[in-house]
Amino acid sequence: MAIEQRTDAGAAVAQIRDAALRVRENVGRVIVGRDDVIEMAMVALLCEGHVLLEDVPGLGKTMMAKALAKSVGCEFRRIQFTPDLMPSDVTGINFYNQKQGEFEFRAGPLIANIVLADEINRATPRTQSSLLEAMEERQISIDGVTKPLPRPFLVLATQNPIELEGTFPLPEAQLDRFLLRVRMGYPDAAEEDTILLRFEAENPLDTLQPVVQAAELSRLSALLPSVHCESAVRDYIVRIIRATRDHASVELGASPRASLALFRASRALAATRGRDFVLPDDVKALATPVLAHRIMLTGQSRLRGRSAEPLVREILETEPVPVKDS
Repeated sequence: MAIEQRTDAGAAVAQIRDAALRVRENVGRVIVGRDDVIEMAMVALLCEGHVLLEDVPGLGKTMMAKALAKSVGCEFRRIQFTPDLMPSDVTGINFYNQKQGEFEFRAGPLIANIVLADEINRATPRTQSSLLEAMEERQISIDGVTKPLPRPFLVLATQNPIELEGTFPLPEAQLDRFLLRVRMGYPDAAEEDTILLRFEAENPLDTLQPVVQAAELSRLSALLPSVHCESAVRDYIVRIIRATRDHASVELGASPRASLALFRASRALAATRGRDFVLPDDVKALATPVLAHRIMLTGQSRLRGRSAEPLVREILETEPVPVKDS
């Protein structure tokens, strides 16, 4: 029976890895030299988790989101967040149809499989909060009526961390709903030259075709529980999470939602790398993108210039890594 289960898990992982490779190669036709970011995005797709793409302008955040949406063949909508955007502009409204003599629902751009929330921190907190129910419960409530969102459902949000004028920081409750926070980073000289050549004649995004369909993505997501996670690795995840709560520089540590996020994402990463079991290296690779945006440092630590990313790396260096018994 154990051999049969292991065989089934191996077959499931092979399917997930094949889909991940197809998406990575397809998105790589547009995005140059960011295989690690594409890998994180695929993890989010498999976990049906939301992604916050945070970096300075011009590094391809929006391009990444569009390329990913085109690659998975899902219904895609883009919302440009501005200070005058209202919650009803995001979720939709009930309006009175005079011809029909009754109220009708006009769906907002949030009702889609993949939603690009561009410059999300430019909207007011009231509008930002309109995403909370959708991101957590995959549903929206309008005039007391609850409407389920299509599956899979994924929010890809972008924000510029440098330009502060006219922006509204995301509240902790909303940050906690993002599975990952990812930064694009500047390309090196060779990558930048490749970008010039690739975009010389036309934008490759215009000709990008889907390589995975929505139904296939949902089916692959359902296979993730077949990826085995040893009790020692689960204990490692728990120790990392608890260390964020006990650290002297931290005012608000990672939540139980963060524990589940790190656990699920580690399974997805293992599968995309062709394994039916989770390694501590998977946990370490995901710790910073999963946890850093969920941690609030004390005021004194912020005044000293500390940030969450180095703190997570410090925790990873101090927490003992589980090793397999010989």
